[in-house]
Amino acid sequence: MSVKYSFLGTGTSQGVPVIGCTCNVCSSNNTKDQRLRSSLLVQSPEITLCIDTGPDFRQQMLSAAVKKMDAILFTHEHQDHTAGLDDVRAFNFLQKKAIDIYANDRVQKRLRQQFAYIFNNPDYPGIPQINFCGISEKSFYLNDLTITPILAMHGQLPVHGFRMGDFTYITDVNFIDEENLDKIRGSKVLVLNALKQKSHHSHFSLHEAVELAQALDVEQTYLTHLSHQMGLHTEVEKLLPAGVNIAYDGLTVEL
Repeated sequence: MSVKYSFLGTGTSQGVPVIGCTCNVCSSNNTKDQRLRSSLLVQSPEITLCIDTGPDFRQQMLSAAVKKMDAILFTHEHQDHTAGLDDVRAFNFLQKKAIDIYANDRVQKRLRQQFAYIFNNPDYPGIPQINFCGISEKSFYLNDLTITPILAMHGQLPVHGFRMGDFTYITDVNFIDEENLDKIRGSKVLVLNALKQKSHHSHFSLHEAVELAQALDVEQTYLTHLSHQMGLHTEVEKLLPAGVNIAYDGLTVEL
């Protein structure tokens, strides 16, 4: 079975372009420097799902010509990963059914607050139709995919990454304990956040992400959730060891 993993966005709310910023990244004509908010599209023979729905979700769905959406997985509740949830209503209209939303209890509670109009009057015509599904630390199945949640820390906030077969996706973290590192080991492809070259209180830096990737001995690591402070794509690539690369919007991996 071949599964396609497409990077819909690899940036942050401090990504590209930044309003008023005239740095060489924000003014770059290289499309690999022009990043939407981080999100991943997963397409197997039986199911299509998305990890996170940031503010650019609608644009990402149109650009990737996504025709259906079976489920959405949320890593955590920050706005740059959730603000586009309203636009699932287009898939409700096309598919004539609710979209399954996978998130832990804390994230579900926050989504109910952020999108109160969806839940305060659920019979109002035209609002998004969603079906909450809880997740814990146990693996679960979505059609032909096995999803293994990976718990990590985003500063003081617990967040979830996800492993699907030989592909692991983790964003917005700066610490992963040994138990959850064991869930990553053996992956052929690891996606890991690296906010910028300097250290940060709740994100891996470039050096920290590379160091972890090498310690895990993963065949290929792609770095995502990049701020404009990371530097130009072509320049940062020169700093990376073999098997570690900067991800970019539109990159697709098949396993």
